[in-house]
Amino acid sequence: MKFSIVTISFNQAQFLECAMLSVLGQKNADLEYIVVDPGSTDGSREIIERHRTSLAHVIYEKDEGPADGLNKGFLKASGDVFCYLNSDDEFETDAFARVESYLASHPHVDVVCGHAFVVDAASRRLRRVWSDPFRKTYVAYGAAIQIQPSTFIRAEAFRRVRGFNVQNRISWDSELLLDLVLAGARVEVLNEFLSLYRVHPEGITGAGLHRDRAAVQFCRRFERLMGRSWRRGDDFVAKGMLVVHLLRNPRAFFERLLRGKVYGRSAS
Repeated sequence: MKFSIVTISFNQAQFLECAMLSVLGQKNADLEYIVVDPGSTDGSREIIERHRTSLAHVIYEKDEGPADGLNKGFLKASGDVFCYLNSDDEFETDAFARVESYLASHPHVDVVCGHAFVVDAASRRLRRVWSDPFRKTYVAYGAAIQIQPSTFIRAEAFRRVRGFNVQNRISWDSELLLDLVLAGARVEVLNEFLSLYRVHPEGITGAGLHRDRAAVQFCRRFERLMGRSWRRGDDFVAKGMLVVHLLRNPRAFFERLLRGKVYGRSAS
């Protein structure tokens, strides 16, 4: 089973090499690694060039945002399974071997989502975060999440939905998953911690950027899943579903109670 991995890099040299090494250091995995950089000026390209001989493709050209950069990368991909890693996140050392074993024994699963450790800028592990089953109603109300760097997609499923929506610059990852589900993809959770999800002041997660646009994307996702717009009573439904969600996973409840929320890069 061949994995195609795309990293989009833009001015995050502080973390980029750790991200790249977490891919290149995977144990017993057939890898095709593609790095896309639309114009970093902070030394990121020098890091990429240092590892160029280990990369299948390097794309240095301007793009229309992260979703566009990812689409350009995956157009070059030839693997059986696709995944994408932001330049400030990392994979666990044996993540791909665990995903390969799972997909080989679950041939009807199109997308598998694992869990992650949340880390800070110094790579200190702050807490854990779990992917939830993709239940449409829970996702619509924001009471279920799927961890992006721990998500792996069969190539044929990705191609059926034609990749990412380039116009979405906030939650391109969760919109892709929504597109996959609405196209009939089967999404399952692998109960393994597969990645390190970094929160830092310069990242969208740490900075809490673009909240207004994220709210718009949230409402659009709700409409696509529920077939109607958000109503006043939905505020109460959302709160109730969040309580049920936390009670279903006591570990996540205690992590949140002790260490607070972890806001995703998307509105999910």
